[in-house]
Amino acid sequence: MNILIAPDSFKDCLSAREVAMALARGIQKVLPDLSPIIAPMADGGEGTVESVIDATGGERIKLVVKDPLMRDIDSFYGLSGDGKTAIIEMAAASGLELLGEDERDPWITSTYGTGQLIADALKRSCTKILLGIGGSATNDGGAGMAEALGVKFSGRFGVLSARGGGALGEIESVHMEDLIAGVEGTEFVVACDVSNPLSGPRGASATYGPQKGADPAMVEKLDQNLQHFARIIKEQLHKDVSSIPGAGAAGGLGAGMMAFLDAKLSSGFSMIAEETGLEELIREADLVISGEGRMDKQTQYGKTPFGVAQLAKKHKKAVIGVAGSLEEDAGELYQKGFDLLLSIQEKPGDLAESLASAGPLLERTGERIARMIQLSA
Repeated sequence: MNILIAPDSFKDCLSAREVAMALARGIQKVLPDLSPIIAPMADGGEGTVESVIDATGGERIKLVVKDPLMRDIDSFYGLSGDGKTAIIEMAAASGLELLGEDERDPWITSTYGTGQLIADALKRSCTKILLGIGGSATNDGGAGMAEALGVKFSGRFGVLSARGGGALGEIESVHMEDLIAGVEGTEFVVACDVSNPLSGPRGASATYGPQKGADPAMVEKLDQNLQHFARIIKEQLHKDVSSIPGAGAAGGLGAGMMAFLDAKLSSGFSMIAEETGLEELIREADLVISGEGRMDKQTQYGKTPFGVAQLAKKHKKAVIGVAGSLEEDAGELYQKGFDLLLSIQEKPGDLAESLASAGPLLERTGERIARMIQLSA
């Protein structure tokens, strides 16, 4: 029997690889002759780099870049086994978690560090760059990212030195002459699972600005600045990014990637599934196991386990969903491709206790799955 284990991470607890390995250990305790295939997954957010590295035999590249406030930090990105594809999590350079609560300020935070990661990948002659854009601390429309790649922005008094969402309103001209070599001929794919436009009531500033430190007055001004930035892009680069669904992702980084790098937006799960060859692994499996820390009816809206289940059903494979927390409304998922849902919980306990014991609980869940397999043999 061929078993494929393709979970997402259990957030704040175990990586996707650790989840998969724990389940596999449990299965093998009962069925030692089975060797489950491990395929750690992600949806474009945290864990994206590790998923592609694991699948392709790649490596993690470490380098120093600027954080959202332009301070030096240690960061990283992934390089595929063949050295042709870079996998970048923008949160590793421009993420909200890099800042303290009192440091959050989208008026000045910049995506410059994300641009540095992209620049390093281009210098290594990558021909495809995958970018996960969840967890941003910024609202600069990707201007900082573009600057790190050689794009210059000028205003009334020459080249701008200010950065962040507050500086966008001062831009009068975009200069692409010094764009870093390698952009042309490189495919850029952005993992984007939101449909927010760049500006307006559902735009980057209104939707995500408050969690990044913006008060109502700043939200209004940031939105105006993004509208201005979009007009400049349309006039000078002849690209209208203002109303494209997903342009407002990561404080407008989605728009910036499309404007300056001709990037395409893709479902995060679809992007990772393609890079890891997930569908072929599912085609060869008899049973597919996926999961995440919490499963409920929201799992069906772009989450990794749902994507795995949909591919599995395409090939008529049985699917088990494993969760740290299985909510009451998770039953809806039985109509969405899952054949069995299992919680790893064995007794009442608080969250801290569950997080601390997730590994052993997953192993024992793997054992239970193996015993069910024995019953059906």
